[in-house]
Amino acid sequence: MKAIVLAAGMGSRIKPLTDNTPKSLLKIGGVTILERMLSNIQACGINDVIFVLGYMQDQIKEFVKNGFPDLNAEFVVNDRYAETNTGFSLMLTEGLVQGSPFVKFDADVVFEIGILEKLLACDGHNFLCIDKNIQLDAEEIKVVVRKDSRILKANKSVAPKDAIGESIGIELIRSHTVDPLFSELKIMMRQKKNHQEYYEGAYERLMENDVPFYALDISGMKWTEIDTKADFDAAKKIFI
Repeated sequence: MKAIVLAAGMGSRIKPLTDNTPKSLLKIGGVTILERMLSNIQACGINDVIFVLGYMQDQIKEFVKNGFPDLNAEFVVNDRYAETNTGFSLMLTEGLVQGSPFVKFDADVVFEIGILEKLLACDGHNFLCIDKNIQLDAEEIKVVVRKDSRILKANKSVAPKDAIGESIGIELIRSHTVDPLFSELKIMMRQKKNHQEYYEGAYERLMENDVPFYALDISGMKWTEIDTKADFDAAKKIFI
């Protein structure tokens, strides 16, 4: 099992906090977002971590190498981070993943270790961590499921009334889905119009081709995503 951390973005919505610091190195409760994430990953037995970097990449590389010297860290750079999105960044990891199953993390998600423990204990399907106890607005990746929790849709355009909750940015992708996933990402990214697409777009294309993804309910567990200054302030109250 590997981990992929998508950390290429500029964090433009939280400026000026990210003028001189990448968002993943902001501190919540005295601990950087990335340190908490990597500590949780290692504590759950994953030591192979692939980082997709872009904005202020050297700061993140130095932090990882100095703070986690025993981590088997590999870095890939999205030189086009300012004009692409998470789908493009995830595509760039194919050569390092090499068919291994992985857990993918958005680098701005702060979460308690229990969420990752629950995810890794799941059976042999692909899973997206879903919070049902959240106000759904335009910015959330909203998830529609069948009665058996198999996901039908996961995107921002889903009507809140149709969704069971929000995908929090942590997913488990099984080895049998890895090659089809990267195939879809590469097909998508051939067209420049898709360079701003999220990786969930590739997940949905696989769902439409009958590749199963399931919702893992993590409602009530501690997590937050840091997009704005308000998110940052709220996180400091959750993770003291």
